[in-house]
Amino acid sequence: MDAKVISKAKLPSRYVTEGPARAPHRSYLYAMGLSQKEIAQPLVGVASCWNEAAPCNISLMRQAQVVKKGVAAANGTPREFCTITVTDGIAMGHQGMKASLVSRDVIADSVELTMRGHCYDALVGLAGCDKSLPGMMMAMVRLNVPSVFIYGGSILPGSYRGRQITVQDVFEAVGQHSVGAISDDDLLEVEQAACPSAGSCGAQFTANTMATVAEAIGLALPYSCGAPAPYEMRDRFNFASGEKVMELIAKNIRPRDIVTRKALENAAAVVSATGGSTNGALHLPAIAHEAGIEFDLFDVAEIFKKTPYIADLKPGGKYVAKDMFEAGGIPLLMKTLLDHGYLHGDCMTVTGRTLAENMEHVAWNDSQDVVHPANRPITVTGGVVGLKGNLAPEGAIVKVAGMSELKFSGPARCFDSEEECFEAVTHRSYKEGEVLVIRYEGPKGGPGMREMLSTTAALYGQGMGGKVALITDGRFSGATRGFCIGHVGPEAAIGGPIGLLEDGDIITIDAVNGSLDVALSEEKLAARAMKWKPRQTDYQSGAIWKYAQTVGSARYGAVTHPGGAKETHCYADI
Repeated sequence: MDAKVISKAKLPSRYVTEGPARAPHRSYLYAMGLSQKEIAQPLVGVASCWNEAAPCNISLMRQAQVVKKGVAAANGTPREFCTITVTDGIAMGHQGMKASLVSRDVIADSVELTMRGHCYDALVGLAGCDKSLPGMMMAMVRLNVPSVFIYGGSILPGSYRGRQITVQDVFEAVGQHSVGAISDDDLLEVEQAACPSAGSCGAQFTANTMATVAEAIGLALPYSCGAPAPYEMRDRFNFASGEKVMELIAKNIRPRDIVTRKALENAAAVVSATGGSTNGALHLPAIAHEAGIEFDLFDVAEIFKKTPYIADLKPGGKYVAKDMFEAGGIPLLMKTLLDHGYLHGDCMTVTGRTLAENMEHVAWNDSQDVVHPANRPITVTGGVVGLKGNLAPEGAIVKVAGMSELKFSGPARCFDSEEECFEAVTHRSYKEGEVLVIRYEGPKGGPGMREMLSTTAALYGQGMGGKVALITDGRFSGATRGFCIGHVGPEAAIGGPIGLLEDGDIITIDAVNGSLDVALSEEKLAARAMKWKPRQTDYQSGAIWKYAQTVGSARYGAVTHPGGAKETHCYADI
């Protein structure tokens, strides 16, 4: 690929590199050591979420250097920059988690602003932690310049007394410790063994779910999202991604050519087929929103309903991302789904070929049992289920992968924050058969729609995972297991039915028929609504307050701006 044949006549960087009037701009580029030739080439933003907050991101800066070599080899000029991340594993279980979902939109916004301000022509984005993956993909679709997504890779599994463990086991060990099932020394041994390398959480939690999405939706090169972070072979994918983005510039293949309605359906299918994180149902509508495509929680749930669950991955199964990669990677999963009619093969991808063309030479691996053939699934319905009913008119979501009982009914036990519920769980002041309700934790009410892994893992560690249910207008971690229903909408903060519940109300959850109801008449709910009063949060200033002013319903992805349908110009066409 020779960048000299790529005219800048329609590229954004012409505004900072072309003509006599841009001499001051070029002087800044010369100051950083660029040559006249490099300034004349397309400028490629290489955005990374590197930081020292967690293992998820620690390898991204090194990987970005290899991406830059790939861009330069294809006669482009890479310009590296970083954006923030909030790492859920560290933010979990305290007020810090209110920053997590907010960070997704800040990541998208900051990448947009950096690209706009410096007029870069294309984007290669590297991400590790949960919200950085959708945030980076949202930015790509919003900007609509040629883009390639790179996942930094998963962490290697830990080893504890002869078995593989992940950070999920550490959270559940806290629950075991609270009931005396393990000692202080045991807990220390687990926490020191669980996370042995760089990389994102190793099971099919949110990061690996969205990494699977990146390949299925077509924004990442095949196999690139499966290789664990410590594997040196990641450099091949990084270098190739840098080269590939230059080819996309030449061919003018853009994210909105790739992220279509069909591609979003493919993405939803792999979430369900892998028993992935319920957060996929929040992030896919948000990515669709950037393209101006209507694709809400109910659209996602329709795909979930008809997609088989075929990948035996933790937390519901027994394997981690490394195991799936070594069995054949995400393409192995996609190949069997495509062969049996669960994916659209005619979708364009960043390879410049369709998904079906990418899959032509993928061979089935009979000697592995991580991924089952789609015609012989683990279960015929997906690992994630959408719910709707008088308690959730705008829907809710539950992960059923690995669960045997899919129905639950019991009296409500209401808590107005995660902390209240966690305290009750810690002191065992709840009863078997109850439905624990955590409310005022939605996008506006939290604000920030916290995940509840600390609470759900503690329940599981106490041996109560199947003996109580939990519902919330907040979210659950991809590591959550048990009967846990999230994204209940409308949220309590805007007067949704979950905010009208009282202790003792009988709640019925049916993940077979997809319903979530409370045994109250419309008249009774209306009477309670008349007495309901909105609550003021503790966040009356700052970034989290600002987020609460603009954030919308979880049904549509908890987005914070009008989206592609309302834009009057696209950055790529300035």
